[in-house]
Amino acid sequence: MLPPADVASRVPRLRERLGGAGCDALLVTRLVNIRYLTGFTGSAALLLVLRDRLVFTTDGRYRDQSRDELESAGVDADIEVGATLAAQQGALSAAAAGIGRLTWAQQRRFEAEWFQHAELVATEGLVEAQRRVKDDGELARMAEAARIADDALANVRPLLGDGLTEKEIALALDYEMRRLGAEASSFETIVASGPNGAKPHARPSERAIGAGELVVIDFGAVVEGYCSDMTRTLCVGEPASDVARRMVEVVASSQRAGVGAVAPGVSGRDVDRVCRDVIAGAGWGDAFLHGTGHGVGLEIHEAPRVASTSEDTLATGHVVTVEPGVYLPDVGGVRIEDTVVVTEDGCLPITNAPKELVVS
Repeated sequence: MLPPADVASRVPRLRERLGGAGCDALLVTRLVNIRYLTGFTGSAALLLVLRDRLVFTTDGRYRDQSRDELESAGVDADIEVGATLAAQQGALSAAAAGIGRLTWAQQRRFEAEWFQHAELVATEGLVEAQRRVKDDGELARMAEAARIADDALANVRPLLGDGLTEKEIALALDYEMRRLGAEASSFETIVASGPNGAKPHARPSERAIGAGELVVIDFGAVVEGYCSDMTRTLCVGEPASDVARRMVEVVASSQRAGVGAVAPGVSGRDVDRVCRDVIAGAGWGDAFLHGTGHGVGLEIHEAPRVASTSEDTLATGHVVTVEPGVYLPDVGGVRIEDTVVVTEDGCLPITNAPKELVVS
């Protein structure tokens, strides 16, 4: 049983940030942020965060669902259900009467119609910044999503030697995650064998998986909106070449070094450098084609970033991936990835599937 999600505390914490942004209210338009702040899981809503009031608008499809979900989350809001966008606009405009400055991160094309008496201030990232640090309820959901993915791979791994196609293995993983309790896959599952593995974001094809080939499997599960993300590189029998085995050894060493570097106060750029130095030292620096990692949560890619261009500093409660890789067109690809939680003295992986290469 997962612990209750502490949704009710999020809006009060957000209100504390408004002063620093020089604003009296915040109009939240991104559905993922609305879910984070209210627990609402529908596909249409707007949320106006005032100093002493919360106004939630949606359409008639979600009349009952919105009330049930906000009540279940312990969120006290005025829920306005409008059959049209204009009706919802009217509710928000009335609620905003008398305020001074209002933030709105999206384009301000409705400024004259929606908030005629408020000055709109372009801000970005107020809610996203708060989402970076996960609370215990969020971490529990992500750990459960990771556990489901671990178990799904354990169940599907033996099928790799049966001559199935990449698509068939991907479908088997997706089915197992759903059977084990996931509500969805975090993203389109990647299964890339042989030369296809040299494409970091290859899509599963009708190609049959052969003996001695490297197989990159990148996938994740979703539990109550929260994602997991993991990559393992496997091989049916022994790798067909010494180069392929060496690639696995180098990427595994790089990934261990990267995980070991994750800690509060460390920059995403430094973690990336640690991973990249190992691979460059093996002569494959140009074959590491992407950043080392990214944040994970309600979205599969969110802040903070772990890359050479990152300006983020890791903090306790951040959840990031560490996923270096090497991609050689004539051989294939290797990527090894874990999702880790930044702790007070380092980090804790929540993806725990074995990294053993050979599938017998």
